[in-house]
Amino acid sequence: MPRPLRLEYENACYHVMNRGRGRQRIFYDDSCYLAFIESLKEAHERFGLVIHAYCLMPNHYHLLVQTPRANLSRCMRHINGVYTQRFNRLRKTDGPLFRGRYKALIVDVDNYFLQVSRYIHRNPIDCAIPLVDQLDTFKWSSFPAYVDKDIFVEWLQRDFTLAQFDDNQQRYNHFVHNDTDHEVKDILDKTRWPAILGSQCFVEQIKAEQKNSVTVNRINKLQNSLPEIETVIAQTAKLFLVGTKSIAFARRGRGTENLPRWCAIYLAREIGDHPLNAIASAFNMGHVSGINQVIKKLKARLDSDNDLKEKLKLLTQVLTP
Repeated sequence: MPRPLRLEYENACYHVMNRGRGRQRIFYDDSCYLAFIESLKEAHERFGLVIHAYCLMPNHYHLLVQTPRANLSRCMRHINGVYTQRFNRLRKTDGPLFRGRYKALIVDVDNYFLQVSRYIHRNPIDCAIPLVDQLDTFKWSSFPAYVDKDIFVEWLQRDFTLAQFDDNQQRYNHFVHNDTDHEVKDILDKTRWPAILGSQCFVEQIKAEQKNSVTVNRINKLQNSLPEIETVIAQTAKLFLVGTKSIAFARRGRGTENLPRWCAIYLAREIGDHPLNAIASAFNMGHVSGINQVIKKLKARLDSDNDLKEKLKLLTQVLTP
C-alpha cells in the first residue's frame, strides 16, 4: 500500500486525525490527555505549529492546524512520537500506540475552515455514544476556550476563527451548535479522505504547484472519491450479468476461470487503491499473494481477449466518473 500523500507548503492548513491501533484507547485518564496537550504545546513552541482547534477523543484525536514553516511531518513526528513515549511510561507498557501514519487533509481556508472547526468541536456529541450533554463541559477540546472568556490558552490560535464572527464568542457558539454542514461531515466521517477539501479552483492551484506527475496523479485519484470494494463488486456483477456472490467467492476446481472476479480484484487494487489485506478479506482469499496471481492471469488474458478489454475499460469509466 502506498504511503499517505503528504503535501507541504508554507501556511498550509490541515485537518489531522489519528487513531489507536485496533481502535484501542489512546487516552485513559487525565494524565494521558495532559501529556498529549503538552506535546501540542511543544510543537507550537519548537516548530511554529499554529493550532486552531483540537479534540481528544478516547481512541482518536482531531487537530486543525497551520504550518507557516511547511513542516507538518516534523510537527506530527514530535506530537505522535513524544506522546507515545509518555503514554508508555504512564501506562507501564511499550510498543506503537497509533494505527500507523496520521491522516492529513489540506483545508481550503476561504471555503471550509469554519466547517472543519465546527466538525472537530462537535465530535464529543456527534459520536455514536455522546460523551457529554453540553460541548462546553468537555474539557479535552479547545471548544471551552472559544466560548468562555475566562479560559485562555496561550498557544491556541482563536483570533482567526473568532474574527469571522466579529470576535463574538456566542456567535461562534451558536454556529457550532445550530448549523450543520452535511457535505463536510459526510466527507470526514468516511474511512478514506480526499487529499484536499476545497473548491475546484483551490484544488487545481495546488496541483499546478506540484513538480512531478506522480503526485498530481495521486491527488486526482484521491479527489475522485475512490470506489469502495463493495461498489467495484456490484458494478462488475451488473456488467457481466452475474451475482455478487460469484465474484466475492472463488469457484471450485483447479484452473477454473472466473473473469468477473478477476476484473473486480484488479479494479479494487488498481483503481480503488485498496490495501492488499482489505481486498483479500472482501474476496475471501486465504492470503494476499493470491491477488497478484489473479492480476497476472487477467493481464495475460487481456492480450488476446478484446471483448474483455472493452468490458474492463467500461468498468473503469463507470467507477471513475
